[in-house]
Amino acid sequence: MLAQGLVDIQKNAPLILVDLKYSTTDNFFGKDVYGTLEKAFLPEAVAKKLRLASDSLISKRPSLRLMVFDAVRPHKVQQILWDALDSLPVNVRKAYVADPAVGSLHNYGCAIDLSIYDVSKDSLLDMGTKYDYFGYLAYPRKEIEMLAQGLLNQEQIDNREVLRSIMIQAGFMPISSEWWHFNSTTLVRAKQDFSLIN
Repeated sequence: MLAQGLVDIQKNAPLILVDLKYSTTDNFFGKDVYGTLEKAFLPEAVAKKLRLASDSLISKRPSLRLMVFDAVRPHKVQQILWDALDSLPVNVRKAYVADPAVGSLHNYGCAIDLSIYDVSKDSLLDMGTKYDYFGYLAYPRKEIEMLAQGLLNQEQIDNREVLRSIMIQAGFMPISSEWWHFNSTTLVRAKQDFSLIN
């Protein structure tokens, strides 16, 4: 990864925590698809934005840390994730995993999946769902509806808002279907400015 111009985000920002879910069996299909990839890597420009978000979070709430679940994702892994959802119709599958024929911002190191960890409580903040939850409860655009139905509570939405606000302030863009996913740029710009990671 270093040879491809990426940086280890924990060397860039040591207070960021990493738990690469696809390097464990604690993911939506129960397999380690990253093998020896156990560190989170990003292009330097994206890593700098992430450090800004981390610094902002810690300055406001000293016991909180960013916890990264996924950063750069090799393109070959994108195909594995896509194939793992082959029982779903293509239009549904695309809501959760980018079609490898098109590519994902993760494949360029321009997307990051993360949450917030409270070191004083030794636990993640409650966001209402686990990472990689497939359903409306994970959708930021459905939060008000889910709150009204009693499926999410105000604390869970407030926790998501803390994450969103620091990420947006640092230059990331949220998406409407996953509270944990943030883009650093568009796919068109990523293809122009960054290399596809295989």
